[in-house]
Parts: sequence; structure tokens; C-alpha cells
Amino acid sequence: MVEMLTRITGILDSWIYSNVLVWVLLGAGVFLTIRMNFVQVRLFGEGIRVLKEENSGDGLSSFQALMVATASRVGTGNIAGVATAIVLAGPGAVFWMWVTALIGSSSAFVESTLAQMYKKKSGDGFVGGPAYYLEGAFGKRYLGVIFACILVVTFAFGFNGLQAYNIVSTFTYYGNTSGLLCGVVLSLFAGYFFFKGSQSIGKVSAVLVPCMAVLYLLIGVCITIANLSYVPGIVAAIFKEAMDVKSMFVGFASSCMVVGIKKGLFSNEAGMGSAPNAAASANVSHPVKQGLVQVISVFIDTFVICTTTVMIVLCTQHLEVVQGLDAIPLVQAAVFSLFGEFGVGLFSFAVILFAFTSLIGNYFYAEANIRFMSEDRVVLFAFRLFCVVSVFIGANSNLLLAWQVADLCMACMAFMNVVAICLLSGDVKVVLEDYVCQLKAGVEPVYEAWKEKA
Repeated sequence: MVEMLTRITGILDSWIYSNVLVWVLLGAGVFLTIRMNFVQVRLFGEGIRVLKEENSGDGLSSFQALMVATASRVGTGNIAGVATAIVLAGPGAVFWMWVTALIGSSSAFVESTLAQMYKKKSGDGFVGGPAYYLEGAFGKRYLGVIFACILVVTFAFGFNGLQAYNIVSTFTYYGNTSGLLCGVVLSLFAGYFFFKGSQSIGKVSAVLVPCMAVLYLLIGVCITIANLSYVPGIVAAIFKEAMDVKSMFVGFASSCMVVGIKKGLFSNEAGMGSAPNAAASANVSHPVKQGLVQVISVFIDTFVICTTTVMIVLCTQHLEVVQGLDAIPLVQAAVFSLFGEFGVGLFSFAVILFAFTSLIGNYFYAEANIRFMSEDRVVLFAFRLFCVVSVFIGANSNLLLAWQVADLCMACMAFMNVVAICLLSGDVKVVLEDYVCQLKAGVEPVYEAWKEKA
């Protein structure tokens, strides 16, 4: 029975993501890019300026909210998924991954700005996200409840189990390890942050995520410099294959264009309805500020982390030691070719950081949606306890069926969110114009409607 359900959900999962969701997200990205007049490009510098602002009150700073969102966006998929995409579709997929991230970041801007517009005070911080703007904008609480339930199942019990499994699996490189012991240790670490709450997660993400990114970036830079003579040919191959008609359309589902688009969309999660839960937690003077900050998060995910994987893989493809491999083993072999066992140790540590930061970032999203449904402390305590148990179970079990169900739930999330942000994009455009007008007037933008609501 379980095998049959696993097979059915696997087929549904593959069909929905490949034939429906990818084009819905891409279409929404194009629509919102045009409607917001390429905001992700023209105000990119302003987003960097906003990151420097310090938080003097409740909630997270812009930088902390950015790190929480990036923690969840950036995971082992940025390593395994990108490496697999290159092996499957060639270097041309990289170009379409970049293009899709550029287009999709407009969706990230809109959904995160909406999250700020409809956020609510909760304890010593703020909560918000699609559940909150589905209720606030459309006046239908049941829409928010449905979204919140789907998100909790997806992130707290599905994807966190997967991240726990990935962390424990990393240790198998070093021989037989006790899944039970690793599961207990990981559950205790995760539980500590779960029970400390969202403010603690924001602070630890602000430390761990930059460390994770810098460590992985250094590995990539060293490998690139060691193979510098291959770089011009790699760059040329990326653009040549991306524009080659045969590479773009022959075997359409596995063509470089389709594979690159899918990788770009599902890596940065723009439009999926996840990152707005982190964006809402920031204490900023104007909603547009967090919209711009989340554009930066998409940039970090794709143009920094994913591109680092690209260079690690493509710079070492000529080596026999990496040929015939796929996913994380391919990247491990590439790192080993330059650094040896020491490098593999560093890489393994980076992978663990990727997975662990995703784990606590996912929990952050889920807690915001539990708070939407109930602020009762008993409910929150029970939820945190279940999340710890979920991490332990995931660390010790290959729960393929549960993870495929979580994938399908995320598709439902994305459909609800895409419809909502497209319908509400007119409101976001008004708020964006207000922000730009204040900037041109030489004043620090302030959202008066939020001040009145607060």
C-alpha cells in the first residue's frame, strides 16, 4: 500500500511541477516584473542600502529577516540540484537559471511587501505572510487557515524531516554512523532553537548563514582559481548552449531551458509563499523595504550560492575523478580533487550548515502560521514538541512518501499565493510609488497606513 502511494504521489509530484507549476510561477514573474516596472533591477541598490539599517524596536532587523529567508531558501538543493541540472542538461541550463531568478525576484518583492502591509504584532515581534494577507485583503479567514495548515504540514513535518535526513546522510561518507545517536543530537540542537522562538532563530541565522555562504564561496573561488584557464571556455559554453536551438528545445522536458527554469524557480522559492513569513517579521518603516531585501535574498540564493556550485562542477568536469557522478557525490569529488580529505571535511561542514539553517528557517515559517491560527501557549508548546519529534523521525527514516506529499502541499501553497499576489499587485504598486516619491523628496520613506494600524 505504501509503495503504491509513493509511486502515485511521485507521478503527481513530477507532473504538477514540470507541466503546471513551473509555468504558473514563470508567468507570474513576467507579469509582476512588467507591472512593477522592473523594480528588482532599478531599486537593487536601494535594497542594499536598506540592509544597513539597524532595528531599534521590536521584531527583527532587515538583515536578520534576510538571513532567515535565505536560510530556508538556501539548502542542499543548491548543491545537489544544480549539479544534477548541469549533468542532465549541460551548461546552458545555468543561463536560464539566472534569467528565471531575475524574473522571479519580482514575485519575491510583491509577496514580501504584502507580508509587511498585513503583518501583526505578536509578543515582542511581528508575524505575517500569505495567511495574513489572504485574510486581511480578501476578508476570508478560512483562506488564511487553509494556507497556514498546508504550510505547517509542508515545512514543519515534511521538509524538516528531509533536512534532518540530509544532515545524517552527510556522515555516511565517513563510514557507519549511528542514525539514532545523530538523530538525538540533532533533535536536541533543533529543539533548543525551536523553544527559544523566532527572535532567537533570527539572531542565530544572522550568524550561521553568512558563515555558511562565505565558507562555500571560498571553496568555489579556490577551485575556480586553480582551474582559471578553463573559465573563459566555461562562460562561453554557458551562453552558447543557452542560445542553441537544439539545446533549448530538443527533448523539451530535459532541455537546458526547461531544466534551468525549473531549477531557478524552485531553488529561490520566489512566489511560493514561504519567504514572506520571514519578511513580515522585520521592523521597518515602509513595506517596500522588505520587498527589496527579499530581492537580495533571491540574488544570494541563485547568483551567489548556485553559481558557486556551477563553477565547482564545470571547472572540474575534465577530471576523471568526477566523471560519471551526480548530485552531492559529484561536488564532493570536485572538492577532493583540489583539497583532499581536508576539503571534503570542510564541504561536509558546509552541507550540514546548509541543511541546519534550512531546518530552523523552515520552523520559523511554520511557527508564524501556527500563531495565525492560535496564540495559545499550550498549542505552541505542543507544536514545538511535535517539530522536535519530526526531526528525530526524519533523521532516522527515508520517508519518501511524506516528502512527496509535502512537495504536493507546497504546490498548493504556491497556487494560492500566486493568485493572491497577482490580484493584489495593484495595491503593491501604489505602495511602491509612495516609496519612490518619498525617496525623490529626499526623506526616509515611512508607511503612514502601517503607523496608524500599529
